[in-house]
Amino acid sequence: MRKNNKVVLGLGIALFSTILVACGSGNATGNGVKEGEEVKLNTESQFPIIAEGEELTLSIMAPGMGEAEWEDMATLQDYMEKTGITTTYVTPPNADFPTKLNLAFASGDLTDIIYGAGSNTLTSAMEIDYGSQGILVALEDYITPETMPNLSKLIEEDPNILRSITTPDGHVYSLPMIPRNGTSIWYQGPLWYNGEWLDALGVEELPKTTDEFYDLLVRFRDEDPNGNGEKDEIPLSDVQMNGSRLWLMGAFGMKVKGIQEDNGVVSYTPISENYKAFLEYMNKLYSEGLLDKEVYSQSDDQKKAKGQKNQLGIFPDYYSFFTTGRSEQEATNDPIFQPLSSEYSPEAVIPGSPRLSRGAFSITSQNPSVEASLRWVDYFYSEEGSKYLEQGPEGVYWETATTKDGEEVRVYTPEVDLNDTESFRAKITPAYGLVTPNLVIDQEPIRVSADEEPNTAFRDWVIAETQEKMEPVAEVPFPLLYLTKEENDKVATNATDLQTYTTEMEAKFITGVTSFDEWDKYVETIESMGVEEYVAAYQAAYDRWAAN
Repeated sequence: MRKNNKVVLGLGIALFSTILVACGSGNATGNGVKEGEEVKLNTESQFPIIAEGEELTLSIMAPGMGEAEWEDMATLQDYMEKTGITTTYVTPPNADFPTKLNLAFASGDLTDIIYGAGSNTLTSAMEIDYGSQGILVALEDYITPETMPNLSKLIEEDPNILRSITTPDGHVYSLPMIPRNGTSIWYQGPLWYNGEWLDALGVEELPKTTDEFYDLLVRFRDEDPNGNGEKDEIPLSDVQMNGSRLWLMGAFGMKVKGIQEDNGVVSYTPISENYKAFLEYMNKLYSEGLLDKEVYSQSDDQKKAKGQKNQLGIFPDYYSFFTTGRSEQEATNDPIFQPLSSEYSPEAVIPGSPRLSRGAFSITSQNPSVEASLRWVDYFYSEEGSKYLEQGPEGVYWETATTKDGEEVRVYTPEVDLNDTESFRAKITPAYGLVTPNLVIDQEPIRVSADEEPNTAFRDWVIAETQEKMEPVAEVPFPLLYLTKEENDKVATNATDLQTYTTEMEAKFITGVTSFDEWDKYVETIESMGVEEYVAAYQAAYDRWAAN
């Protein structure tokens, strides 16, 4: 066994080295930095990062979440002391951040670092465009055990990380968030069953097929599971189908509404016969009062209000108690949706997350020390650094206490409101609501008191449900990869029109506004919108990615 482990490790290192060499060949124009004498770094230990007597200030642009100014966050203040690097911040409100970032690129008035943007704001097309111009610095030559030991270790363990952040020109222009926690396979928040209704009807086993699912919805509608004597039950509810679509599409062999890859073949699912079958099924649910009649008109708050009146049988949310208003303990009675199969998909399948989010950290050509900046962020790719980023330094959000058995544990400081710990945490760290550059793991919960064991029952239950139901059948719909500039140009002209049209027609088919007699016309319309070229661009990108 030891011999085999050595072989695997050797292959991993060899592959890691091969990818780095490929990425580093033809050094990028983006490796230039602000003119001036390079700051000397500390080579004797991890901290401080800069050598004694040296000074370095780095400016950071990031989305502001509104809970606190970054300059007032205790974690960032402490990290300046730890690293010896002074950081300043430009943090427009999160809603304004995409506009402000685009203006900064256009004007050239950029900070040294772009932090927490995420791939929806710092898009792959932007990375390639600004990277090729040298405005974003190419980072691959710095991802080494010497400069970035923690990220290098993660890449050695999973070379797909590097492959997924490397652009077609062989460069890395942004670093990722790397979730490795118990629910990181989630593509989005799950569907949940109302456990009280299941108990009322004596349901001991969840549906595993679309027919069984339909039968249970009928029982929810007809058998008064909320026990109030009124026919006010809504078996299945959602808002614009955005929370339930993917989980129910899985029963028909699809992982996403859009571009999907199966066994190397890329397709566009909204024109498939499987998608038509899904729409026909949802139309049946809608027409029989099993799907909320207000699914396309209600807000999320209105959906939640129904949940708090115990009117919903199945519903989407990140956790069920966000909709029902119940406690965490009560929520352990609300099972996660069991993936379904059908005649179109004899084996259940659901979309799985690639467990990586891009666009978390980039360096601009204004930066005076790329190496120092990368050493600054690399700490957060370790378990210790992840814990530090999320929970902050000792004495602010937590402090050390000793149990009666002599064990040192973390307990909340007196300043923390135990009824709203997250609001306090949001004021001390940027790792709140953002795509931050770090390893994400399940942290040991902070205790209320030293000898009071942390209650992890809900978290443990959610992880167990995830591992039992979701992980065995989860597949990534399409790998994280980059299109070339030419491919981006091709798909950009089609993407918005296709999304708008298919979204509109989905609602019409499900609600019966449009007859399925119009299906062929619908497909022809999509074909006339250039879907063949759209798919071809993604197929070319996938083939290139798979060959790496």
